[in-house]
Amino acid sequence: MVAAVIAGVAVAAAAYAGKYGIEAWQAFKLRPVRPRMRKFYEGGFQCTMTRREAALILGVRESVVAEKIKEAHRRVMVANHPDAGGSHYLASKINEAKDMMLGKTKGSGSPF
Repeated sequence: MVAAVIAGVAVAAAAYAGKYGIEAWQAFKLRPVRPRMRKFYEGGFQCTMTRREAALILGVRESVVAEKIKEAHRRVMVANHPDAGGSHYLASKINEAKDMMLGKTKGSGSPF
């Protein structure tokens, strides 16, 4: 008799677990799809570039090594280079951000 009750409880627990699993899977499938690409800085530049803004433009943290800054600069510049249809203004801001992060400039040196 006790074995039958235990078996019944086990079957009920398995049924509830299966129901929960199906509901969780359906909710997972209905979630909005997010692109897996990194989101880059959308602009709205400040008059004088700060280290924070430079890091946002390059897509790196404020405290990052010089090699990562150079890699990020190359990646962003390839996507926005004037020879490839990009803007001269954006290219100058990207270069300014690299210089700011590497400590080569104190403020805005952009000709624009």
